[in-house]
Amino acid sequence: MGYYRDLREYMAALEEKGFLVRITREINKDTELMPLVRWQFRGLDESQRKAFLFENVCDAKGRGYSIPVLVGYLASSREIYALGLQCSPAELLDRWMQAETQPVPASLVKEEPVHEEVHIGENLLEHGGLGEFPVPISTPGFDNAPYFTATHWFTRDQHTGAINIGTYRGQIKAPDRAGVCCLADQHIGRQWQAWKALGKPMPAALVLGAVPAVAYVSAGKVPYGKDELAVAGGLVGEPIEVVKCKTIALEVPATAEIVIEGEISTDYLEPEAPFGEYTGYMGERMLNPVFEVKCITHRRNPIFTSIISQMPPSESSMIKLVGMEGNFFKFLKYDCNIPVVEDVAFHEIALNQWCVVKLNKKSPAQVWQALYGAAAYHPTIGKFIIAVDDDIDPRDPESVIWALSFRVQPQHDVIVGPGKAKGLDPSVRKGEQAGLQDTAGSSVLLIDATRKWPYPPVSLPAREYMEKAKSIWDSLGLPALNPRVPWYGYSLGAWTEVDREEAELAVRGDHYLTGQKLAQQRTKV
Repeated sequence: MGYYRDLREYMAALEEKGFLVRITREINKDTELMPLVRWQFRGLDESQRKAFLFENVCDAKGRGYSIPVLVGYLASSREIYALGLQCSPAELLDRWMQAETQPVPASLVKEEPVHEEVHIGENLLEHGGLGEFPVPISTPGFDNAPYFTATHWFTRDQHTGAINIGTYRGQIKAPDRAGVCCLADQHIGRQWQAWKALGKPMPAALVLGAVPAVAYVSAGKVPYGKDELAVAGGLVGEPIEVVKCKTIALEVPATAEIVIEGEISTDYLEPEAPFGEYTGYMGERMLNPVFEVKCITHRRNPIFTSIISQMPPSESSMIKLVGMEGNFFKFLKYDCNIPVVEDVAFHEIALNQWCVVKLNKKSPAQVWQALYGAAAYHPTIGKFIIAVDDDIDPRDPESVIWALSFRVQPQHDVIVGPGKAKGLDPSVRKGEQAGLQDTAGSSVLLIDATRKWPYPPVSLPAREYMEKAKSIWDSLGLPALNPRVPWYGYSLGAWTEVDREEAELAVRGDHYLTGQKLAQQRTKV
């Protein structure tokens, strides 16, 4: 295994694989940058998505920036995500299993590139403070400010000392002040409440441009209380190198591009948002805490990083769903003791609200154990949780819809469970949106879409005939195929020896024999 030493080494890998597009013409960060990247999520297949490096950035007032902007570099596709961990997409589930079961503590070093430039004290605003960086507007025409989006907020649990890393939006409000979306069900919200109880501000560091493993853990919904720097080390099998912050008692990745140190006030809240959210709708204005900047450090000639979120599919939806799949799989299979769980899938368009669990059940009880377990993992994850058999592709919506349509009787196989939290779901009545005082008020739909008894065979040609046909297809130079599950027929139990024999006669051309036999079985009307 191993990991990239810094973002720049990873960018070189992206470019070598053909995943990096350099834009050299002038681009307005406030009106053009994100709309340009957005088009690949509204007009291209996942396999065609890239990372974009904008090398000539200006703002709406005509100011030019010497700092380039990198977008789409973490998870524009599952393949790009896998490249961030130097593995194949098929290995991602195993990597996340390893990350949680074999964490590797961070390694403290003295000085590294993130401290090449330091703005602190009376020099804090010498380069404009937060205004030094070309922070894009994510949803031009609707967002009320530029927002930090590729965020890794570092905070520490007061009691255990474990580092928490989370991806939460940050509204630019002043050169030394930013909002932070700090919902009660999120880990940072829990820690904020603990600091508030002490009557002290919460130390925090906003890290931008860390190695991919840190970014993936930041968005991955790792169970609370785990040292997430160690989980990031587990993802790559090596310790993440960190340095001490200049003004607060936290350690941050040593080779990050930018680190903004400060405190999140527990004395007051400010209105924050509207902001285009991962649900595909604008997040409403709400009261949220404020991050007060104390120090800014960065590399010489830093690269500013941002992710594209808002309407799914997006980079945000991919980076979240891959991490959630790994965490849910480990939780259900091992922590909940359901060995028949084979996979867990979330879908980009629905992100954390549509969860499909694939299992090779041995009893009906295991299905409901998995459904209830998935519902219990996180208060805001999972509005629709579906269990499917092992012959269903949980990542193919058509395969799942097939199971829902023909393996479910709603009166027997569907349960509505109460007690989920609202999150940022716009289907919640206006005025009841989640904030720091969020309470349970949503629900979950649990669906057993597995077969309850033997079924007739799948009505596709048997495997040997489909394989032979594919070889003919390939020899004719027809377009490359991407087989979808199921792509051949197979028995599901309700298939007799007589049925098998008659099918064999048919492919040998001896179907008249079957006709003669059936004539002897006539029934008078």
